[in-house]
Parts: sequence; structure tokens; C-alpha cells
Amino acid sequence: MEKYLKENQKLWDEWASFHPETEMYDIQSFLEGKNSLMPPELEALGDVRGKRLLHLQCHFGQDTLSWARMGAEATGVDFSEKAIETARMLNSQLGLNARFLQSDILDLKGKLEGQFDIIFTSYGVITWLPTLRPWAEAIRHYLRAGGSFFIVEFHPVFMLFDMETGKTAYPYFFEEDPIETEINGGSYAGNYEGGSSHKEYTWQHTLSDITMALLNAGLVLEEFREYDYSPYNCWPNMEEKAPGKFRSKLLPGVPHLFSLKMRG
Repeated sequence: MEKYLKENQKLWDEWASFHPETEMYDIQSFLEGKNSLMPPELEALGDVRGKRLLHLQCHFGQDTLSWARMGAEATGVDFSEKAIETARMLNSQLGLNARFLQSDILDLKGKLEGQFDIIFTSYGVITWLPTLRPWAEAIRHYLRAGGSFFIVEFHPVFMLFDMETGKTAYPYFFEEDPIETEINGGSYAGNYEGGSSHKEYTWQHTLSDITMALLNAGLVLEEFREYDYSPYNCWPNMEEKAPGKFRSKLLPGVPHLFSLKMRG
């Protein structure tokens, strides 16, 4: 397992080195004041002014910094050294007071002090976790009593498919052995000519696995939603059905996202 996680960390270090330059992340607009957060999380969490917010798997910190701009006392955590380095640089450049910590989420307990009013994670996070129990327990550990945990994520049913062909290509149920994919430069955010070859290791988790891990850790379910669109045009064969709502042309009727809002 350590081998898989180290390879994934190398991959994300490389992605963090060029993602700020991609059109998808649009760093210039962000520096000029654009909020990088999407409607599902903005609507679910509302006014965050004065609240302590922990952002798990924060990549290079755009969303963490967006929460900070909205008045939250925001902390971002990610296992990529390069991503955290970039997040701290942006925080300084923008004159914000967000904090950033490099850590594997599964090994977070004991590295961070205090508890949080809100814990947030989003879009492309679950498949990088080989196990959910320590993830859920870390969330429960750091969420204050009565606080809110919110996840919005690509739907496990959507993740069954090869987006190039529209055919099923992956299992729905969890398997201990990871899905191994060869990555030859570039990423979901675009091509990168200087990229090296990496292997990516991911795991599928069902809706019931995700929900029950959080319930078993002691969280209380408040809201469950499913969405027929992605706010990101990050998959092949997508079309914009409405402003900011992208749907797969090959998978009509398939849920693209889900969200859970839970209480500590």
C-alpha cells in the first residue's frame, strides 16, 4: 500500500507543478478575485464568516483560499509537498491568513490541533483513498460537536464508465487491489509537454461504503443529493447544457455528482 501511495504522491507533485498554468484552474482570474468554489458547496455551507474550516485534499489551495476570502478561518491539507508550497505562496501573494499542512489524510490525527466548525472536501478525492475508515474517523476527530461536514464528489456510478467510449470499464464495488493506470504526461486539467510517465493507483468506493463509513464514525446524515451534471469540463465528450453545467453526451441520465452534508 505504501508503494501505491508514494507513486500517487509523485504524480500529484508533478500535477501541482503545472496545474496553476492551465486554463481549467484559471489562476489569473483567481488572483483578480474570482471565487473558485462551485454552487453545490456554496449553497450547502452558506455564510462561513468567522468559522473554522478544514479543507481536506486541498491540492494547491484555490478553494481553501476562496473560503478564506469569504471570511472563514481556513486550513488546507494535502499530501503533495509541491501543492502545499504553491498554496502557501498564493496565500502570501493574496495577503490572506489561511494555513496549509502537508499530510496524508489517513495519517492526519495528531498533526493538527483543535477542532473545526466545517470540514469540506470535493471533486476527485475519494478514489485516491485505499480505505475509508481512518478517513471518516479523522473527520469525526476534527469536527466539533454540531459542526458540518460536506463532501461533493463524482458519483460512483459515473466512475464506472470509460468516458471516451461510454462503456463500463471499472468495478462498482471496492476491491483491495487498486486500478492501475499509466499516465504519460498531462492530467485531467490538460496536456503538459514536460510531464513524465507515472502510474496512478485508485480505488472505487460505493455510495453505501462512503455513507456508512461516516455514519459508523459517529456523524449524522442531514442531506444527500445527486446531480445530473459536472461543474467541470474535465472529461471527454462533455457538453455544456446550461452555464457551468457539463453533461456527458455518451451517458444521458447517469448521475454525475453526489453530495452529503453531515453533522458532528
